[in-house]
Amino acid sequence: MNNRRLRRSKHVNYKYDADIKSETTLYDLVESKEKPMILILDQITDPHNLGASMRSADAAGADVVVVPRNRSASLNTTVRRIASGAAESIAYVEVTNLARMMRELKQYGVFVLGTADEAEKSVYDVDLDCPLALVMGSEDEGLRRLTQETCDELVHIPMFGAVSCLNVSVAAGVCLFEARRQRGATPVPQGRSLKLKKP
Repeated sequence: MNNRRLRRSKHVNYKYDADIKSETTLYDLVESKEKPMILILDQITDPHNLGASMRSADAAGADVVVVPRNRSASLNTTVRRIASGAAESIAYVEVTNLARMMRELKQYGVFVLGTADEAEKSVYDVDLDCPLALVMGSEDEGLRRLTQETCDELVHIPMFGAVSCLNVSVAAGVCLFEARRQRGATPVPQGRSLKLKKP
């Protein structure tokens, strides 16, 4: 009986409320950075996608990941495991009203860039060397209408194969690393990894 209980406990998903930062923390961070890089995730309800997106954000040198409080996976054990350490190193903020928060970021001079398959411009055609908030939606539904309308601009990622879209964590990585490339990145001698300098 005790062993059975122990095996079950390994699969319990605990929510880590203590690691969730406030919206005030987000604005303090924006004020303290010359060119903050923010990843906003809209309707990412799969914990594996959330964890992988946090990992991509951390790898690209983003400062914070922002999610809506009611339309997102929780910061739980699965998310932390998939994030592979990123959940401990990158700030994570939950907000009550995503569109209102995006409008507030604009007041701080942050360029709010959304992604949408139907957008005319490519992510490679936009200047990302600026205070940036990248907004990503779910694979199935994309960005909600109000979220999309609140963005300053929309871009797409060009696709060259048979598939029509990327997993959100991969798409976030593509866009964030393009922003990092435009800001400058110094290669390190070992392997193919990059030594990325945060602004």
